[in-house]
Amino acid sequence: MEHQHSPNLPCIEISDLTMAYGSFVIQRNLTFTVNRGDIFIIMGGSGCGKSTLLRHLVGLKEPATGRVLYEGTSFWGADSAGQKALMRRFGILYQSGALWSSMTLAENVALPLGEYTSLKPAEIKDLVSLKLALVGLAGFEDFYPSEISGGMRKRAGLARAMALDPDILFFDEPSAGLDPISARRLDELILELRDSLGATVVVVTHELASIFAIGNNSVFLDAETRTMIAVGDPNWLLQESKDPKIQSFLTRGES
Repeated sequence: MEHQHSPNLPCIEISDLTMAYGSFVIQRNLTFTVNRGDIFIIMGGSGCGKSTLLRHLVGLKEPATGRVLYEGTSFWGADSAGQKALMRRFGILYQSGALWSSMTLAENVALPLGEYTSLKPAEIKDLVSLKLALVGLAGFEDFYPSEISGGMRKRAGLARAMALDPDILFFDEPSAGLDPISARRLDELILELRDSLGATVVVVTHELASIFAIGNNSVFLDAETRTMIAVGDPNWLLQESKDPKIQSFLTRGES
Protein backbone atom coordinates (compact mmCIF):
# COMPACT_ATOMS: atom_id res chain seq x y z
CA MET A 1 0.00 0.00 0.00
CA GLU A 2 1.34 3.46 -0.89
CA HIS A 3 1.85 6.17 1.70
CA GLN A 4 2.00 9.86 0.88
CA HIS A 5 5.41 11.10 2.01
CA SER A 6 6.49 14.65 2.64
CA PRO A 7 10.08 14.37 1.43
CA ASN A 8 11.24 17.48 3.26
CA LEU A 9 9.97 16.46 6.70
CA PRO A 10 12.06 14.13 8.89
CA CYS A 11 10.64 10.62 9.20
CA ILE A 12 10.59 10.81 13.02
CA GLU A 13 11.22 13.87 15.13
CA ILE A 14 11.57 13.65 18.91
CA SER A 15 11.21 16.99 20.58
CA ASP A 16 11.99 17.69 24.25
CA LEU A 17 10.80 14.23 25.30
CA THR A 18 10.80 13.24 28.97
CA MET A 19 10.07 9.63 29.91
CA ALA A 20 8.94 8.82 33.43
CA TYR A 21 7.17 6.23 35.52
CA GLY A 22 5.17 8.39 37.95
CA SER A 23 7.65 10.83 39.48
CA PHE A 24 10.66 8.68 38.52
CA VAL A 25 12.33 10.22 35.46
CA ILE A 26 14.11 7.73 33.18
CA GLN A 27 15.34 10.19 30.52
CA ARG A 28 14.67 13.89 30.04
CA ASN A 29 15.05 16.50 27.27
CA LEU A 30 15.51 14.06 24.39
CA THR A 31 15.56 15.87 21.04
CA PHE A 32 16.71 14.09 17.88
CA THR A 33 15.70 13.36 14.30
CA VAL A 34 15.48 10.09 12.36
CA ASN A 35 15.71 10.66 8.61
CA ARG A 36 14.04 8.54 5.94
CA GLY A 37 16.22 5.53 5.11
CA ASP A 38 18.27 5.78 8.31
CA ILE A 39 19.27 2.75 10.28
CA PHE A 40 19.03 4.60 13.56
CA ILE A 41 20.57 3.06 16.67
CA ILE A 42 19.28 3.73 20.19
CA MET A 43 22.29 2.92 22.35
CA GLY A 44 23.67 3.31 25.86
CA GLY A 45 24.52 1.19 28.90
CA SER A 46 22.00 -1.08 30.60
CA GLY A 47 19.24 0.64 32.53
CA CYS A 48 19.40 3.87 30.51
CA GLY A 49 15.90 3.45 29.04
CA LYS A 50 16.57 2.24 25.48
CA SER A 51 13.60 -0.14 25.31
CA THR A 52 11.41 2.39 27.11
CA LEU A 53 12.24 4.94 24.41
CA LEU A 54 11.22 2.39 21.78
CA ARG A 55 7.90 1.90 23.59
CA HIS A 56 7.31 5.68 23.39
CA LEU A 57 8.07 5.66 19.65
CA VAL A 58 5.68 2.82 18.78
CA GLY A 59 2.74 4.11 20.81
CA LEU A 60 2.90 1.78 23.82
CA LYS A 61 3.78 4.44 26.39
CA GLU A 62 2.86 8.11 26.49
CA PRO A 63 5.64 10.62 27.25
CA ALA A 64 5.55 12.65 30.47
CA THR A 65 6.29 15.70 28.32
CA GLY A 66 7.46 16.37 24.78
CA ARG A 67 6.43 15.25 21.31
CA VAL A 68 6.91 12.33 18.94
CA LEU A 69 6.28 13.50 15.35
CA TYR A 70 5.93 11.29 12.28
CA GLU A 71 6.47 13.49 9.21
CA GLY A 72 5.21 16.43 11.21
CA THR A 73 2.17 14.63 12.67
CA SER A 74 2.18 14.37 16.46
CA PHE A 75 1.55 10.77 17.49
CA TRP A 76 0.35 11.59 20.99
CA GLY A 77 -1.58 14.64 19.75
CA ALA A 78 -3.59 12.52 17.29
CA ASP A 79 -6.97 10.93 18.04
CA SER A 80 -7.17 7.16 18.25
CA ALA A 81 -7.98 6.80 14.53
CA GLY A 82 -4.96 8.95 13.69
CA GLN A 83 -2.75 6.90 16.02
CA LYS A 84 -3.98 3.65 14.44
CA ALA A 85 -3.24 4.99 10.96
CA LEU A 86 0.33 5.82 12.03
CA MET A 87 0.78 2.43 13.73
CA ARG A 88 -0.22 0.67 10.52
CA ARG A 89 3.04 2.03 9.10
CA PHE A 90 5.15 0.36 11.81
CA GLY A 91 6.65 -3.12 11.78
CA ILE A 92 7.97 -4.27 15.15
CA LEU A 93 10.33 -7.13 15.97
CA TYR A 94 10.53 -7.78 19.70
CA GLN A 95 13.50 -9.34 21.42
CA SER A 96 11.97 -12.81 21.64
CA GLY A 97 10.77 -12.81 18.03
CA ALA A 98 7.34 -13.25 19.67
CA LEU A 99 5.98 -15.95 17.38
CA TRP A 100 2.94 -17.97 18.41
CA SER A 101 4.31 -21.43 19.15
CA SER A 102 1.02 -23.17 18.29
CA MET A 103 1.02 -21.74 14.77
CA THR A 104 3.15 -22.53 11.73
CA LEU A 105 5.44 -19.83 10.34
CA ALA A 106 2.94 -19.19 7.54
CA GLU A 107 0.08 -18.76 10.05
CA ASN A 108 2.22 -16.40 12.14
CA VAL A 109 3.05 -14.17 9.17
CA ALA A 110 -0.56 -14.31 7.92
CA LEU A 111 -1.98 -12.96 11.21
CA PRO A 112 -1.58 -9.21 10.53
CA LEU A 113 -2.69 -9.70 6.91
CA GLY A 114 -5.88 -11.44 8.02
CA GLU A 115 -6.54 -8.77 10.64
CA TYR A 116 -5.77 -5.57 8.71
CA THR A 117 -6.44 -6.30 5.04
CA SER A 118 -9.35 -7.58 2.99
CA LEU A 119 -7.15 -9.93 0.97
CA LYS A 120 -8.53 -13.35 0.05
CA PRO A 121 -6.94 -16.46 1.65
CA ALA A 122 -5.16 -17.39 -1.60
CA GLU A 123 -3.68 -13.89 -1.88
CA ILE A 124 -2.56 -13.99 1.76
CA LYS A 125 -0.92 -17.37 1.15
CA ASP A 126 1.08 -15.97 -1.80
CA LEU A 127 2.09 -12.88 0.12
CA VAL A 128 3.19 -14.95 3.14
CA SER A 129 5.39 -17.12 0.92
CA LEU A 130 6.92 -13.99 -0.57
CA LYS A 131 7.68 -12.47 2.86
CA LEU A 132 9.24 -15.72 4.10
CA ALA A 133 11.31 -15.94 0.91
CA LEU A 134 12.52 -12.36 1.47
CA VAL A 135 14.05 -13.40 4.80
CA GLY A 136 15.52 -16.64 3.44
CA LEU A 137 12.81 -19.00 4.70
CA ALA A 138 11.25 -20.17 1.43
CA GLY A 139 9.86 -23.68 1.92
CA PHE A 140 9.50 -23.30 5.70
CA GLU A 141 5.83 -22.25 5.64
CA ASP A 142 4.57 -25.34 7.49
CA PHE A 143 7.28 -25.48 10.16
CA TYR A 144 6.49 -24.59 13.77
CA PRO A 145 8.77 -22.18 15.69
CA SER A 146 10.05 -25.04 17.87
CA GLU A 147 11.31 -26.88 14.77
CA ILE A 148 13.73 -24.18 13.61
CA SER A 149 16.81 -22.44 15.03
CA GLY A 150 16.85 -19.20 17.01
CA GLY A 151 18.23 -17.27 14.05
CA MET A 152 15.48 -18.61 11.81
CA ARG A 153 12.84 -17.68 14.41
CA LYS A 154 14.18 -14.11 14.41
CA ARG A 155 13.94 -14.03 10.61
CA ALA A 156 10.38 -15.40 10.73
CA GLY A 157 9.54 -12.65 13.25
CA LEU A 158 11.00 -10.18 10.77
CA ALA A 159 8.83 -11.59 7.97
CA ARG A 160 5.79 -11.03 10.18
CA ALA A 161 6.94 -7.49 11.09
CA MET A 162 7.10 -6.77 7.35
CA ALA A 163 3.76 -8.37 6.48
CA LEU A 164 1.96 -5.05 5.98
CA ASP A 165 4.80 -3.33 4.06
CA PRO A 166 5.65 -0.91 6.86
CA ASP A 167 7.59 2.32 6.24
CA ILE A 168 9.36 2.04 9.57
CA LEU A 169 10.77 -1.09 11.19
CA PHE A 170 11.51 -1.15 14.92
CA PHE A 171 13.83 -3.74 16.45
CA ASP A 172 14.40 -4.40 20.15
CA GLU A 173 17.78 -6.13 20.64
CA PRO A 174 17.35 -8.16 17.43
CA SER A 175 20.53 -10.22 17.87
CA ALA A 176 19.97 -11.08 21.55
CA GLY A 177 20.62 -14.77 22.08
CA LEU A 178 22.05 -15.37 18.61
CA ASP A 179 25.50 -16.77 17.82
CA PRO A 180 27.83 -14.32 16.01
CA ILE A 181 27.20 -15.82 12.56
CA SER A 182 23.39 -15.70 12.87
CA ALA A 183 23.67 -12.17 14.29
CA ARG A 184 25.77 -11.07 11.32
CA ARG A 185 23.28 -12.65 8.90
CA LEU A 186 20.45 -10.76 10.58
CA ASP A 187 22.42 -7.48 10.25
CA GLU A 188 22.98 -8.15 6.54
CA LEU A 189 19.28 -8.91 6.14
CA ILE A 190 18.30 -5.64 7.87
CA LEU A 191 20.56 -3.70 5.45
CA GLU A 192 19.13 -5.56 2.44
CA LEU A 193 15.54 -4.92 3.50
CA ARG A 194 16.21 -1.25 4.16
CA ASP A 195 17.67 -0.96 0.64
CA SER A 196 15.03 -3.03 -1.16
CA LEU A 197 11.96 -1.74 0.72
CA GLY A 198 13.18 1.81 1.28
CA ALA A 199 12.18 1.43 4.93
CA THR A 200 13.52 3.44 7.85
CA VAL A 201 14.87 1.25 10.65
CA VAL A 202 15.16 2.02 14.38
CA VAL A 203 17.18 -0.48 16.42
CA VAL A 204 17.73 -0.78 20.16
CA THR A 205 21.01 -2.65 20.62
CA HIS A 206 24.18 -2.77 22.67
CA GLU A 207 25.96 -5.15 20.26
CA LEU A 208 28.99 -3.25 18.96
CA ALA A 209 29.36 -5.37 15.81
CA SER A 210 25.79 -4.49 14.80
CA ILE A 211 26.09 -0.84 15.77
CA PHE A 212 29.09 -0.32 13.48
CA ALA A 213 27.92 -2.66 10.69
CA ILE A 214 24.45 -1.22 10.14
CA GLY A 215 24.04 2.09 11.99
CA ASN A 216 24.37 5.37 10.12
CA ASN A 217 22.75 7.53 12.81
CA SER A 218 22.21 7.14 16.55
CA VAL A 219 21.32 8.62 19.90
CA PHE A 220 23.34 7.76 23.02
CA LEU A 221 21.35 7.67 26.27
CA ASP A 222 23.24 8.07 29.55
CA ALA A 223 21.81 6.35 32.64
CA GLU A 224 23.71 8.57 35.08
CA THR A 225 22.70 12.04 33.85
CA ARG A 226 19.37 10.65 32.51
CA THR A 227 19.61 12.41 29.19
CA MET A 228 21.17 11.99 25.75
CA ILE A 229 24.84 12.85 25.46
CA ALA A 230 25.43 12.35 21.72
CA VAL A 231 23.75 11.92 18.35
CA GLY A 232 25.21 10.97 14.98
CA ASP A 233 26.80 8.17 12.97
CA PRO A 234 28.32 5.67 15.46
CA ASN A 235 31.44 5.31 13.31
CA TRP A 236 31.86 9.10 13.40
CA LEU A 237 31.28 9.19 17.18
CA LEU A 238 33.98 6.55 17.65
CA GLN A 239 36.48 8.73 15.73
CA GLU A 240 35.43 12.18 16.87
CA SER A 241 33.70 12.09 20.26
CA LYS A 242 35.86 13.19 23.18
CA ASP A 243 33.27 12.05 25.73
CA PRO A 244 34.85 9.31 27.89
CA LYS A 245 31.48 7.56 28.39
CA ILE A 246 30.94 7.27 24.64
CA GLN A 247 34.52 6.18 24.00
CA SER A 248 34.31 3.56 26.73
CA PHE A 249 30.99 2.23 25.40
CA LEU A 250 32.14 2.09 21.76
CA THR A 251 35.54 0.51 22.49
CA ARG A 252 34.35 -2.17 24.93
CA GLY A 253 36.23 -5.43 24.63
CA GLU A 254 39.21 -3.84 22.89
CA SER A 255 42.41 -4.18 24.84
